[in-house]
Amino acid sequence: MILKYDEVVRTGIAKQVSDNIRSAIMDGRLKIDERLPSEEELARSFGISRPTVREALKRLAAQNLIHSKRGPTGGNFVKRPDPEGLSKAITGAATLLVGVGAFDIDEIVVARRETETICCRLAVENRSDEHLALMEDEIRVQEDETISDEDFCASDVRFHRALVDSTGNGPLKLMMYTVIESFIPVTNMIVFRVRERRQVADFHREILDAVRLRDADRAIAALGALLDYVSQSYATAVSARESRAASAGNAPA
Repeated sequence: MILKYDEVVRTGIAKQVSDNIRSAIMDGRLKIDERLPSEEELARSFGISRPTVREALKRLAAQNLIHSKRGPTGGNFVKRPDPEGLSKAITGAATLLVGVGAFDIDEIVVARRETETICCRLAVENRSDEHLALMEDEIRVQEDETISDEDFCASDVRFHRALVDSTGNGPLKLMMYTVIESFIPVTNMIVFRVRERRQVADFHREILDAVRLRDADRAIAALGALLDYVSQSYATAVSARESRAASAGNAPA
């Protein structure tokens, strides 16, 4: 039996039914693109009403676990996971954790150094001309002194996203989505006043040149230099902020 009908009790029935079906999907008892039993079959098997079944199915659809098809061969089917959607959910949680101080800058830099080092190695092996062109385009954006800090930070994210994409490794891209989409923007919010944008672009240029030449050691060294600079800029920004706060506190009323 795929679904454990006997495990449902009579409190919070719709949620329990959706949790039951969700568990069957997550542990592989229900496969991607497999059709779920009909509403009538589910209602009969669980011993509940069809409106309650519909509520449970709505919960699953809201979690992007199922989708419906109309017509004679229609019904509710297990949905193929959306890696980007899953990553965005993880990124939102990670951004919140960074914002409340659950991670400090040293942890973030270590995480980026270790994970992006792997990316550099794989990018050197698997990058395509298209990946190189994407990174080159972002460096050109960063070298434009007329763009805003917001546009520079967005380009920073896109450069590292292109580096990760060039690894050609799906699970790694999923894992790195959080690092790229949450850690880099949060750090940029703090260091943008003190870092030299041209310096960051130069580090990116060095990484790109190394990836183009398939020189992993050089790419990793350039990444390390970039992250050292980020760490130093962060320390400078925090020190400046503390100095401003102290000055404001000592100002005469």
